[in-house]
Amino acid sequence: MPDDEPIRARAPQGAGHDPAETVPHHGALRLPTVEIDTYNEELRHDEGGFLGDRASSRAFTEILEDWRDRLRHVGAEDPLGERPSKAIKHKALDAALTDGEPEAAGLVQSAIEDFAHELAAVIRRFLRLRAWRDTERIIIGGGFRESRIGEVAIGRSQVLLRTEGVPVDLVPIRHAPDEAGLIGAAQLLPCEMLEACDLFLAVDIGGTNFRAGLVEPRLSKAADLSAARVRRAEQWRHRDERPTRKQAVARLVEMLRDLAAWAEKDKLRLAPWIGVGCPGLIEADGRISRGAQNLPGNWQTDRFNLPEELNAALTGLSGATRVVLHNDAVVQGLSEAPFQRDDVTRWGVLTIGTGLGNARFTNQAGKAPAASSRR
Repeated sequence: MPDDEPIRARAPQGAGHDPAETVPHHGALRLPTVEIDTYNEELRHDEGGFLGDRASSRAFTEILEDWRDRLRHVGAEDPLGERPSKAIKHKALDAALTDGEPEAAGLVQSAIEDFAHELAAVIRRFLRLRAWRDTERIIIGGGFRESRIGEVAIGRSQVLLRTEGVPVDLVPIRHAPDEAGLIGAAQLLPCEMLEACDLFLAVDIGGTNFRAGLVEPRLSKAADLSAARVRRAEQWRHRDERPTRKQAVARLVEMLRDLAAWAEKDKLRLAPWIGVGCPGLIEADGRISRGAQNLPGNWQTDRFNLPEELNAALTGLSGATRVVLHNDAVVQGLSEAPFQRDDVTRWGVLTIGTGLGNARFTNQAGKAPAASSRR
């Protein structure tokens, strides 16, 4: 079967760097422990549109609404009530699935089944790409994974793929998705940069929420960053407020300043770099060339450079603080890097959220972060 052709080139030109260098690069494809084989693939499906849109949180909501419409069409009572599906939180659907009336549970289960088939189909298409060939494991992240309905959908997709003889493991991401997108930023920074600090600032920019946090590397507990954890975090649901791009960046700066002030108050040392994950294809100069359509305003113009905007706005914050930017699915996947070394070589991540983020990694043989000193 021929390989699918992605919409974009698989690697931004000039985005790689030597892992021995101490200066991080935006969108780097070569990191201390992994090679990023590809990310932000934008496959088309036969009916038009992006394939990933069929396995997003929005897609699940549409599937659920379709089942409810079928009941209404035949005059049956909707066991989930009158609220539209987009207004029903995942926690409520989890409760309906596990503790609700049988018909409500069956309705939710029907949506899960259809979504699982879509997710399995999307995974099969990814595995046909040259850059995704021989993938042994796929980590499933994103906000949808955090719900029980998401976990069941992942499990059902795994069953479908196994019975079809597709040799890939599907594994829910181990950290809470909200934290994984912050913790993974530690892998963008050389360990020597983190040794002299207590915390570093990290940002996870999504199509619904902005998250900013203080991450504790805890190299004294694990040199491979497997013990890194979020010490403090803030979240802003920008989708509810519909801000301009300028307003969104200003709010993000405010969140970072608040977190830095908290660290300073507790006399905790901040690393001189901020790790930022953002949707889209990240160029070496920090521009976002494609894939940021769900963010407020236009982030894909040559006149906008997020790292430069943040660097300018944060001048004087804890010394010479600078920003390193990468794709948000890459960063979320990197939170798993310390745990994907013993039994796999080639692994990927799919993040199910407002859209479907994706990245594929190959472990660098024998490479693991090592700190030269311990506090």
